[in-house]
Amino acid sequence: MDQGLIGTIFTIVVFVCFAGVVWWAFSGRNKKKFDDAANLPFADEDKERIKKDKRES
Repeated sequence: MDQGLIGTIFTIVVFVCFAGVVWWAFSGRNKKKFDDAANLPFADEDKERIKKDKRES
């Protein structure tokens, strides 16, 4: 096998992996998980606000 063929095979493998990751990221099954993960920073703010409100009461 020469270097050109190895490079071609590597390029095809990387492209297939990239296409798989893109398909996985945009599939409808994962939307709820990704939405929940996107809102995690805001969940901490809510907990801190509740603790602060309890201390002030």
